[in-house]
Amino acid sequence: MTFSIFLTSLGLTSAFGWAVMRLFPKWGLMDRPERYGHKRSPIPYPGGVASFLAFLASALLFLPVAEGSPVLIAVLAGASLLAFTCFLDDRFGLSPYLRLFIQIMVAVLVVAGGIGISSITNPFGGALVLDGINIPIDLGSFAFTLTLFADLLTIMWVVTMVNAFNWIDGVPGMANASAAVSSFILLLLSMRPDFHYVDQTLSITLSAIILGISLGFLIFDFPKPRMLMGDTGSMLLGFLLAVTAIISGGKIATTILVLGFPILDFIFTILRRLFKGQSPFTGDLWHFHHRLLKAGLSERQVVILFAVTGAVFGILSLLLHTEGKVIAFAAIAAVMMLLLTLLYWKK
Repeated sequence: MTFSIFLTSLGLTSAFGWAVMRLFPKWGLMDRPERYGHKRSPIPYPGGVASFLAFLASALLFLPVAEGSPVLIAVLAGASLLAFTCFLDDRFGLSPYLRLFIQIMVAVLVVAGGIGISSITNPFGGALVLDGINIPIDLGSFAFTLTLFADLLTIMWVVTMVNAFNWIDGVPGMANASAAVSSFILLLLSMRPDFHYVDQTLSITLSAIILGISLGFLIFDFPKPRMLMGDTGSMLLGFLLAVTAIISGGKIATTILVLGFPILDFIFTILRRLFKGQSPFTGDLWHFHHRLLKAGLSERQVVILFAVTGAVFGILSLLLHTEGKVIAFAAIAAVMMLLLTLLYWKK
């Protein structure tokens, strides 16, 4: 069944991608390579529409949406709102503050649907419980309980993952390759017998769908790309992985380990811009992958480097306990700092 879900989402993404390749040029939905100094012909953009349609179709086929589960409704509503907003941003350019507001609203939808991080494993023993403060909220027919620290951390996690995937999409194929590795590791972990205290059916299904749509689109945007996914696709992947990591019973540490480079780049970029007195939302070409490109690596080499690094640490995460994952993440940070130092001196 899991393999069927993967093949279906892969096939749907390929089919929708093929349609985008042929329809978008007729509709004028193309990128503007001259804006970024690229000397090539325009290609279809944002192709991430294909990823969203494939996800939506796969979810309706394999998830019990008709049962009205608040979790599934929250995931589908959040993905739809995010994809629609990102499509408008890809075509017309929206205010970064409006985009951030929508991302927070999407994360709030997730929390309202009952998806949240209730505790964090303490690497030194025990767990940090986050749902100690509960605030009941009654809005007539809609009522829920706000768990302060748990919900705030959930919102931060979703927004971080969404933006981390948005920023690594500066190199074609990077977001899809990273999502493919991450979803495959999450799938393996979710399928491990006698390893979980919550049902893994939803996690397995979502992981298989993400793996299918990311590999399906990688056919089109692996360098040299035939179309670009834009924020419509990259933010969708970040959102789906963030949610899957939570509902699988707390595989956030594993996800952080697999996506060490993108998440660290997100943190370093925010700190660098604040240190320079810039807005954190001001775009630039000084992300980690940009520095690797300036050092002489090709786009393909950068994508493969991120994917292989994620795969190596993902496999390690299958073998390590929490304290080992903390040490491994510190190792990723050290490697990244070493590379940045070498790139600085090379410059």
